[in-house]
Amino acid sequence: MATAKKNNNAARKARIEEMRRAEQARERRNRILVIGASVVVVAGLVVGGVVLVNSQSGKSDSASDAKGGSGDSGHFVTGSDGVRTWSGKLSRTHVTGTVKYPMHPPVGGNHNPVWLNCNGNVYTKAVKDENAVHALEHGAVWVTYTDKAKKSDVDTLAAKVKQTPYSLMSPYTNQTSPIELSAWGHQLSVTSADDPKVAKFFETYVQGKQTPEPGASCTGGTM
Repeated sequence: MATAKKNNNAARKARIEEMRRAEQARERRNRILVIGASVVVVAGLVVGGVVLVNSQSGKSDSASDAKGGSGDSGHFVTGSDGVRTWSGKLSRTHVTGTVKYPMHPPVGGNHNPVWLNCNGNVYTKAVKDENAVHALEHGAVWVTYTDKAKKSDVDTLAAKVKQTPYSLMSPYTNQTSPIELSAWGHQLSVTSADDPKVAKFFETYVQGKQTPEPGASCTGGTM
């Protein structure tokens, strides 16, 4: 049993490392295509009037953005392992403004077109929900904590995040537990970094089956 688990962990690490190398290759290609992208931006400005008309039809990202809604519907269902799973709809529309999420921290919903860098990034100041949700869409685990969390726990979790591609960490005031772990559609509350559920959450949800866009970049976004 232990051998099988060790093999599964090794295979998972190899898969994440392979995705990291693929991501680096994409970044190199992106740098080559910068000039081409600039041309596309100019073209987009030319047809901006058309986009504006469409945005007023009620069907565009901007329409959702204006309402400030997350597009989510449903509720959390808590499993025997303590993980809360969102039962219902989690929208994935790109918006540019502030989104009102039905849960805090959010585990999905409409989000900013630019993801928050999640390649083991540890942020010491609060980040924008809308960018962090995009990181969750890419398969990241987001660790958040309040001022009630022990410094030793914060330090332990920060060290784990720094060693884990497709993860990020930041302070968060509007949450009920001292420490929350979030993935797309899933969330876990803990009071200690030593809780064995923490390692299990990372193992299950970093680039897990819940990921809407597996293998999508966790770098090249916003800090």
